Amino acid sequence: MSYEFDENFDVIVVGAGHAGVEASLAAARMGCKVLLATINLEMLAFMPCNPSIGGSAKGIVVREIDALGGEMGKNIDKTYIQMKMLNTGKGPAVRALRAQADKALYAMTMKHTVERQENLTLRQSMVDEILVEDGKVVGVRTATNQKYGAKAVIVTTGTALRGEIILGELKYSSGPNNSLASVTLADNLRDLGLEIGRFKTGTPPRVKASSINYEETEIQPGDEKPNHFSFLSKDEDYLQDQIPCWLTYTNQESHDIINNNLHRAPMFSGIVKGVGPRYCPSIEDKIVRFADKNRHQLFLEPEGRETEEVYVQGLSTSLPEDVQKELIHSIKGLEKAEMMRTGYAIEYDIVLPHQLRATLETKLISGLFTAGQTNGTSGYEEAAGQGLVAGINAALKVQGKPELILKRSDAYIGVMIDDLVTKGTLEPYRLLTSRAEYRLILRHDNADMRLTPIGREVGLVDDERWNIFEIKKNQFDSELTRLSKEKLKPIKETNEKIQALGFKPLTDAMTAKEFMRRPEIDYATATQFVGPAAENLDAKIIELLETEIKYEGYINKALDQVAKMRRMEEKRIPKNIDWDAIDSIATEARQKFKKINPETIGQASRISGVNPADISILMVYLEGNNKARRKVD
Repeated sequence: MSYEFDENFDVIVVGAGHAGVEASLAAARMGCKVLLATINLEMLAFMPCNPSIGGSAKGIVVREIDALGGEMGKNIDKTYIQMKMLNTGKGPAVRALRAQADKALYAMTMKHTVERQENLTLRQSMVDEILVEDGKVVGVRTATNQKYGAKAVIVTTGTALRGEIILGELKYSSGPNNSLASVTLADNLRDLGLEIGRFKTGTPPRVKASSINYEETEIQPGDEKPNHFSFLSKDEDYLQDQIPCWLTYTNQESHDIINNNLHRAPMFSGIVKGVGPRYCPSIEDKIVRFADKNRHQLFLEPEGRETEEVYVQGLSTSLPEDVQKELIHSIKGLEKAEMMRTGYAIEYDIVLPHQLRATLETKLISGLFTAGQTNGTSGYEEAAGQGLVAGINAALKVQGKPELILKRSDAYIGVMIDDLVTKGTLEPYRLLTSRAEYRLILRHDNADMRLTPIGREVGLVDDERWNIFEIKKNQFDSELTRLSKEKLKPIKETNEKIQALGFKPLTDAMTAKEFMRRPEIDYATATQFVGPAAENLDAKIIELLETEIKYEGYINKALDQVAKMRRMEEKRIPKNIDWDAIDSIATEARQKFKKINPETIGQASRISGVNPADISILMVYLEGNNKARRKVD
């Protein structure tokens, strides 16, 4: 069947949340004609849950999005009300930046960026059907029966896909924040043959700022030391007038209220069927699962400068409204708090991610991509990272260029996508530092070094940014070379200085780099002995130098592991492989291989339930086939 299209585009993005925005901006900046369709323009890049960006592992993802040429980092740097570096007392691998956002301003600023973007059409429209011919995407049809042609379609519908809000005994069809749900499209994806799962997530109540007794809570201010997410943001622009968060706790009374009303909690009464997030559970879940704990942390997070709404982080719930009120009033500082919005749970459809390639294109339909919560993840940052990768790959496909696959050793975004497509997920997926085996390489401070060249290659890093990056990279490389050559000699003057620092005198000469490996010696101390750099270095370059030098041994070990894995990734598996033809392979491995259809030996080795013996058998089988092929040739 051939369609008559009202308009034609290269790429159509369905849904304008955090994934949709990154996908559409990336494809448009790479020169594609893009349509971004959303049910409600006011919901563009909206934060239906917590008013913050970043945090553990997620902050590194925002840095990676920025390094590749995405927008999230730039946008939060324009609209934050508080900035905080987490885990500063721990090692560099787990440090991550977190910002409290002005929720309304964040969405408004991003909307303006999208509106001004060349090649990008933003339209309020509900897409009801993905149009497919001969296993290939050809366009979409809207609720008003408009047909738009496209060479690639990216579905980023998030929690709107057959969304249902649950509040106590009440359940109704809705997207996030009482927006419209997308039901017809959910049916259509199922009809196209995609396997669909059902997840849920929850939100906490919002309370009125002026009704909180802050004296009963602990202040949580932002950092004085400047930090930003975007490479292009300047330290001198760092916001001094920040708004604090506040810390309080649940108590025994709160727990008793919940326990006495569990029969009215949708999660436990059977109304909720979907699987909830393990790492952001509802307060009901926490009370039941961690019954030995007599209190749980709650952070009071302001939602912006021009609003009284305060987000009660940690109190996610779908208990009935009367119970929520009672619960809030049992908490220190919230005894007289006015509830402005009730907390609720939302259930939604997801596309089970084992059906995707690492480019986020579906294996079933050529040119159809999915990204964000649609793929079973939770969090704005995870969504934006996937959106960016889907947008880049959709554009590359349309342009006939080689695809981009981020490896586990390239980025946290690569770790997340690999986890999704090789392992799938049985619950909303959240990035954690522990999910990355190469986390010492995937740090906050080196995201630009890792990914800006890739962003440049695909066409998302412009000349201005590239020039600034090259200057910084050259400064780093030159100073590292200098510190590797300049020596501290065992002369009287040097030894007196070293002894004054509390160290034994030198007997042999040592390089400044070797000297800096001592835990107590920072860059500033080392340069007292060997003199300053040829030009002034900014704090970020100095931080990077210190980390790279102090952890060099560990970093090199990780790089050796990466090289081994890279060799595994280079061994490709033929698309048409007959898994049943491989003798002696374990039944579980065979089933998993059929389900996932791994593209490389590396990917095959990471599938859960696949053992090293199965991989050895697979490699022997492929090698035998290659030899047979060579003989025929």
